[in-house]
Amino acid sequence: MLPELIVLPPFLAALFIGIGILSGRIAGEASERLTARITLYASGISLLAVLIAIFMKLQGLLAEHIVLGTWFESGNYRINISFIFDNLSLAMATTSIILSVMVIRFSINYMHREAGFHRFFLVLSLFAGAMLLLAIGGNAVLSFVGWEVAGVTSYLLIAYAYDRTVAANNATRAFITTRIGDIAFVTAIFFSFFWIGSFEWNDIANDAAELPRGEARVLALCFLLAAIAKSAQVPLAPWLARAIVGPTPSSAIFYGAVMVHAGIYLVLRSEPVFEHAPLVMVLMAIIGLLTAIYGFFCGLTQTDTKSALIFSTTAQVGLMFLEAGLGFWDLALWHLCAHAVFRGYQFLTSSSIMQQIKDNPPRPVPNFLEKRRWLYLASLQRLWLENLGDWIAVKPIQRLGSDLHYFDSRIVDSAAGLPIPKTSTAPTESAERRDYQADPEVIQVSGLGGRLIYALADVFYWFEDRLILRGIGEDIVRVGRHQLGSALNRFEALLSEPRFLVALIIAALLAAL
Repeated sequence: MLPELIVLPPFLAALFIGIGILSGRIAGEASERLTARITLYASGISLLAVLIAIFMKLQGLLAEHIVLGTWFESGNYRINISFIFDNLSLAMATTSIILSVMVIRFSINYMHREAGFHRFFLVLSLFAGAMLLLAIGGNAVLSFVGWEVAGVTSYLLIAYAYDRTVAANNATRAFITTRIGDIAFVTAIFFSFFWIGSFEWNDIANDAAELPRGEARVLALCFLLAAIAKSAQVPLAPWLARAIVGPTPSSAIFYGAVMVHAGIYLVLRSEPVFEHAPLVMVLMAIIGLLTAIYGFFCGLTQTDTKSALIFSTTAQVGLMFLEAGLGFWDLALWHLCAHAVFRGYQFLTSSSIMQQIKDNPPRPVPNFLEKRRWLYLASLQRLWLENLGDWIAVKPIQRLGSDLHYFDSRIVDSAAGLPIPKTSTAPTESAERRDYQADPEVIQVSGLGGRLIYALADVFYWFEDRLILRGIGEDIVRVGRHQLGSALNRFEALLSEPRFLVALIIAALLAAL
């Protein structure tokens, strides 16, 4: 009964609000009090249940692993509805639900008369339930469900002002980036069952030491990649700075207090796997250190409060990865809880920052950065990390998608007898290429293959222009005009003389005989 009281109330609150919105019973300012009470009371019930669980744990009355039943079973595959109540899960659950209740209470006044008031609290309830499920889920599958729901709610609140292009684009970029971590998490679940034979966190912890070194490294790498994407570590860090376009309360709970720490929580939960893969721990420490440096360096030149806070958050979470990579697991957990509370408070008070600093001048840029223009530019451009990611992954994928769409519409549809749309579906080309494509018969290509073809064509053009037309070509013209031409002219003059003409005729007659 206790696990249900912890997890279900926020989900039921979201369901009730959603039904009310769809039916028209919850709409406008008149229903704000009802929505606020439903959300706040549901989270309050979950908080009370978590506190009861802590009390029972201290008294020795609560089992560490509780199985309520079977969710799915097929052959050897079996997924239990199980929950884990150890010190790590209770610490994460307590931090998440306390901060969720605080943010919900703050948002009641902050979001008053907003057009999306009810939608905001629906998503916030879903998020509270998802983080509780992630924290106390007894197996990797249940934790992944909470992981995914939290990711969806993050997307919905980044794009809260969905009519703004910037908000929609940033939400999409953040959602796609974190999907990399989701793929890694699913892969880790698969390997856990394939090599260990179970999804349960207890079984993974107990059997991780028996894995061969190579298998332990692969499993640890999958968990690490999932954590890197979720907690915005280098090289996947830039999406976090884009996520702050949502309302301030959502920035506080998602990217200051709770969700940004989901990745390091997964690392702490997978501690036995990482302990058996020391090389992966070294890699985690390096990534954490690089992320801490990245967050600190880029935060020096931020001119708005939320951006400065988000880069400070990036640096602090990077330090948590560094601590875990060095084996200081308890320190990383304490750091997580303390930072979540402190950063959540800072985000909630960021809207009144002008009142707080009215008598204090802003901190100047450090001298070492002010005197080195190239460092200052690098900090402003955030080390061009996002541009590098676009160049390596985003643009090639976009071009590949354009090529595949062109192939599908022009080749596959044509072979299937489907009509070809009137509008051109050919991949778009750069402006400098259009000058060379005046002929409509020229085949246009793009993507990675197109870039290789154009590069090869440029090499041949340079070779032909510089070496043949301008180099060898000029020599041929000089030799042809001056030397060969003069010799031919002298030969023609000799042939015009009578004696040579008579000799030529005699030679022709002899050849004919």
